[in-house]
Amino acid sequence: MKILLVEDNERVAQFVLNGLKEGGHSVDHADNGRDGLFMATTETYDVMILDRLLPGGIDGLAIIEALRRTGSKVPILILSALAEVDDKIRGLRAGGDDYLTKPFAFGELAARLEALVRRAQGTDAETSLTIADLRMDLLARKVTRAGKAIQLQPREFALLEFLLRHAGQVVTRTMLLENVWNYHFDPQTNVIDVIVSKLRQKIDAQFHPPLLHTLRGVGYRLDADA
Repeated sequence: MKILLVEDNERVAQFVLNGLKEGGHSVDHADNGRDGLFMATTETYDVMILDRLLPGGIDGLAIIEALRRTGSKVPILILSALAEVDDKIRGLRAGGDDYLTKPFAFGELAARLEALVRRAQGTDAETSLTIADLRMDLLARKVTRAGKAIQLQPREFALLEFLLRHAGQVVTRTMLLENVWNYHFDPQTNVIDVIVSKLRQKIDAQFHPPLLHTLRGVGYRLDADA
């Protein structure tokens, strides 16, 4: 998932960022309302996590109302220390989709985000991705090939998911940096090559046909055809 976190508390923000990134998600972070609204209106996200009380002259409810006026239907989870029933009602009526109070358990936060995205995608939302005999279960976060379980690290899982969603297409280095590593610049490292090599070893080394192909100078393609 691509997620926008708008949270000014540094400790809370780092806790959420670390947990989401360890889960293989791409996360952008704004620590004030003005930047949060700008990012929410100039980028596309699967879901937002939004604090109520924010610096920058724009609070969480103002961000929600501004987004809904533009027709945006991005799912929004309000994450706030304001725990009174009236506060929750105000947040939901402003256009929030769910409300979680601080302090909170990260597991509950992650589960609520997944539920919001599934709901937004509709009842027929994809729960698995396949190519040839390779299958990814998006809910259980498990991968198998020819019925054999393949253990992937979070970044490997996120990379494979992106490749599966673009199966048969050429995926460039820039696309991977932006969508899997959340870099909007090229750090000029071999991080992509290293992870691709590890992923290829896991999904192709003991199976046929090979699925992950390198197009030198262009990018990569996940395809059952050589």
